[in-house]
Amino acid sequence: MEIERKFILKALPPDLDTYEYLHVEQAYLSINPVIRVRKQNDKYYLTYKGEGMMAREEHNFPISEEAYYHLRAKADGNIISKTRYLIPLSNPGFKEGFPAPPKDYTLMIELDVFDAPFAPLVLAEVEFGSKEAANAFVPPEWFGEEVTYNKEYHNSYMSMQTFE
Repeated sequence: MEIERKFILKALPPDLDTYEYLHVEQAYLSINPVIRVRKQNDKYYLTYKGEGMMAREEHNFPISEEAYYHLRAKADGNIISKTRYLIPLSNPGFKEGFPAPPKDYTLMIELDVFDAPFAPLVLAEVEFGSKEAANAFVPPEWFGEEVTYNKEYHNSYMSMQTFE
């Protein structure tokens, strides 16, 4: 189960280049259900995602480089390319009344900086272990508008957009 919230950022962190990052390329074979292939640095995956916006079924299967490029050639729409920065968020905030996590609790922010044709779009995704934790999460000040429930910011939807 994937449980995540998405945000547009107000500003990039000033020390962005100090974080680990991955180059991600993904192509969609179907958007209902979502079936995609992804290249993440030198690893390759086939992913199935069920229906939902914040919480949905997700299964990742490792595939070979050859299988990735074979399936990528069959994809519909845009191939999405982005740099994904992995930013630890230590001692994240949660709404009052939510059980306090351990003192050294850390969430991972996956900050995506999109390449053309989606640049200059930058999204931050935060994954959670439960819907309750996701709903109680208080985003950091540098996060902007939440777009979790806006389909226009889901990569599968973006893959089908046309550009002049």
